[in-house]
Amino acid sequence: MNKIILFLVLISISCFGQQNKDIEKPIRNLFLGMKNADSELVKSAFAENAVLQTITKEGTVKSDSIQDFVVSVSKFTKGDLDERIIIEAIHTDGNLASVFTPYSFYVKGKLSHCGANSFQLVKQNTEWKIQYIIDTRRKDNCKEIQ
Repeated sequence: MNKIILFLVLISISCFGQQNKDIEKPIRNLFLGMKNADSELVKSAFAENAVLQTITKEGTVKSDSIQDFVVSVSKFTKGDLDERIIIEAIHTDGNLASVFTPYSFYVKGKLSHCGANSFQLVKQNTEWKIQYIIDTRRKDNCKEIQ
């Protein structure tokens, strides 16, 4: 009986680990696309009607166009942009996932700013896509992420 319970627990952990990798994939592709100046890879990470927002120092929320963001990435050279993240939490319910990631952002190898990203992802057909990103940005008290 104990072997059966252990087997079921291990299967559950394995499935959950694979689900997390599937959820992380568009986030990893977003940052890989930024690093490689690959606007198509960046674009592929997002759902069709995705939203991109930043919370300013003053506490207001600024919205950016995904299309403008994708175009801006293509203006850089491979290796110019490097956003390093730590995935702290992934929460899911059906076709909805929420991911929280502190980050440090580098431009041409120099620390530019840091903050945290909050991602909302949706599973469309069999793929996870980024539906919403809101982030904070600051230049002080940055902890560099390797």
